Amino acid sequence: MSASVKESLQLQLLEMEMLFSMFPNQGEVKLEDVNALTNIKRYLEGTREALPPKIEFVITLQIEEPKVKIDLQVTMPHCYPYVALQLFGRSSELDRHQQLLLNKDLTSYIGTFDPGELCICAAIQWLQDNSASYFLNRKLVYEPSTQAKPVKNTFLRMWIYSHHIYQQDLRKKILDVGKRLDVTGFCMTGKPGIICVEGFKEHCEEFWHTIRYPNWKHISCKHAESVETEGNGEDLRLFHSFEELLLDAHGDYGLRNDYHMNLGQFLEFLKKHKSEHVFQILFGIESKSSDP
Repeated sequence: MSASVKESLQLQLLEMEMLFSMFPNQGEVKLEDVNALTNIKRYLEGTREALPPKIEFVITLQIEEPKVKIDLQVTMPHCYPYVALQLFGRSSELDRHQQLLLNKDLTSYIGTFDPGELCICAAIQWLQDNSASYFLNRKLVYEPSTQAKPVKNTFLRMWIYSHHIYQQDLRKKILDVGKRLDVTGFCMTGKPGIICVEGFKEHCEEFWHTIRYPNWKHISCKHAESVETEGNGEDLRLFHSFEELLLDAHGDYGLRNDYHMNLGQFLEFLKKHKSEHVFQILFGIESKSSDP
């Protein structure tokens, strides 16, 4: 299959038109980038040369029985529908186990579609037809009388490096996302910018996905640590909350915002949180212990 990116983007715009007609009320379809569709139209018309960012949005679905809401997060790769769509359903009324099952079954259903088939509308219909059972069963899987095997989960810790983190709106977004999800860690602002996020794998990956898009380019995950656990993962955490880390800065060279964070202080911070080994991974500098 050799469909062009432009052909794929044309199909994506067509599907977005269908979605807006299905969900005409304000706030039902929330684009991550409000200019995303305009930029794609300009690209297709030839007035924009650079490939536009992917279309990312959230649709809030009202489920009638039981009366609950599901937020369906969607990312369209540039070559969708000829490559797999990225979907994730989330509801505050679902426990983590049932939410994982819901998304696993939704992904399996979407996998039955042939390349070239638009499938977001079908995914929405599937959720409306099938999601009730996941809400009704959310308490049953933990009944004391059942002898089900403990559910194994992956606890993940990601160490993220950016050339710098200065902007107030970006810093606010990082903190808001960290507090919204069940993750702990920190965001060190300045130059360089360092983020550590830890928690269950699906929450960390959602955090990583959310902060990067639509256009954060100079950022990378330098290191990740994972371990299988049957518990809630609390004993694996090195941090108790997700907070902003502010250290002393030096060397502004007369330029606004061009300051470097005190890496000595940062190393001491890592030592306190049993993470000294990450210093060399992040900076390529071997830490020098002050211990005798």
